[in-house]
Amino acid sequence: MQAILIKNATIVNEGKTVKGNVLCDKGRIKKIFSEEIPGPAEEYSPTVIEAEGRILMPGLIDDQVHFREPGLTHKGDIYTESRAAVAGGITSYMEMPNTSPPATTRNLVDEKFRIASGSSFANYSFYIGATNDNLAELLDADTGKICGVKIFMGSSTGNMLVDSEKALRSVFSHIKIPVAVHCEDETIIRENIRSFTKKYGEDIPVSMHPAIRSAGACLRSSSRAVKLAREYGTRLHVLHVSTENELKLFDSLTPIERKSITAEVCIHHLWFDSDDYARLGNRIKWNPAIKTAKDKEALIEAVNSGRIDVIATDHAPHTEQEKSEKYLKAPSGGPMVQHALAAMMELAARGKISLEKIVEKMCHAPAIIYKINKRGFIREGYWADLVLVDPGSAWTVSRDNLLYKCRWSPMEGQVFGSRVTHTIVNGNLVFDNGSIEPQPKGIQLAFDR
Repeated sequence: MQAILIKNATIVNEGKTVKGNVLCDKGRIKKIFSEEIPGPAEEYSPTVIEAEGRILMPGLIDDQVHFREPGLTHKGDIYTESRAAVAGGITSYMEMPNTSPPATTRNLVDEKFRIASGSSFANYSFYIGATNDNLAELLDADTGKICGVKIFMGSSTGNMLVDSEKALRSVFSHIKIPVAVHCEDETIIRENIRSFTKKYGEDIPVSMHPAIRSAGACLRSSSRAVKLAREYGTRLHVLHVSTENELKLFDSLTPIERKSITAEVCIHHLWFDSDDYARLGNRIKWNPAIKTAKDKEALIEAVNSGRIDVIATDHAPHTEQEKSEKYLKAPSGGPMVQHALAAMMELAARGKISLEKIVEKMCHAPAIIYKINKRGFIREGYWADLVLVDPGSAWTVSRDNLLYKCRWSPMEGQVFGSRVTHTIVNGNLVFDNGSIEPQPKGIQLAFDR
């Protein structure tokens, strides 16, 4: 493993932006400094990356992806989607259990770790999924290895719905690591589907998606999760918050290190709104649904105020054929890891968010919430997971530059003003101006628990 010296970068880290150099050696950040390389140069003989005019950030940590392996690899797999992730500046990810079979036992989760050990370009961990009757498996899981427990409190792709009050209370009362929840109320959704089917038959317009998987369904379920977490002292993480009304459930004043209830928002809920269904149709059909422009602006404000703690992707590829089905049959979800940072940099260029806030929500906060060992910050002694961005290099998303296995993106045709130029994972230069190191370099994440 060759040492790497990043020179003259604009370093964005821990709420500050400074000019400096970073030396990586033996997989770790060896030195952060403003002067010439410390010590005899021959000691390191580093690969030098001249970063004048470029922004250096910690590698992004995505706490919610669906890479589809095992069982759904016609949509994506750990190799292809982690490869797209590092091209987008994501150096670590946490993958969801709604694969096939669902990862709801220790043995099934261990199989995913085995697959990733030889095929992941980014660092990885996996959630174990809760069901109505697998508490014993959750308690048997290796909490130093898995990132958390996932509960679907609303059905989505894979239909791992947990709707038993007894099961929910058992999980909330017994699990001590982060419990990550998908919150949509199933009773409301099913009633809405009946109502809209009566009106439209099988040809429900996709524009009705936010009315079917409604703001009320989100608020009822999120409120229930927060209430249970407060009752049992659960370490709760509410995924992909999508409505303005839900934001009142979350605290903007307590430092994240002391929060027991945290919230996440996804790129698509910050980028698209309900007006985009007319243009993009099922391509932006996600669960929870993309909602109004007012909701979108409220979510951006909540990121800035601290009510929302994490920005993630909920990367969830499906084939174009699957997405071309009628509304009720078309699956929810879409690919996003390759374009997450570019989209957030675009929002920063529009004055919606600062670079420091992007780093806080996409690097620092996931590391803090999940207690990830020595990642998420540019600090001496930490793993050398880094991303360099050229803020003045415009490019257009097209079929020719997509790396997702599904080969489509809701971002096609979008011009981004910033480009990821280099991604370093565990001290390895894995992405260099469009060229990807052929050998995966990701390793299993460790947790300080």
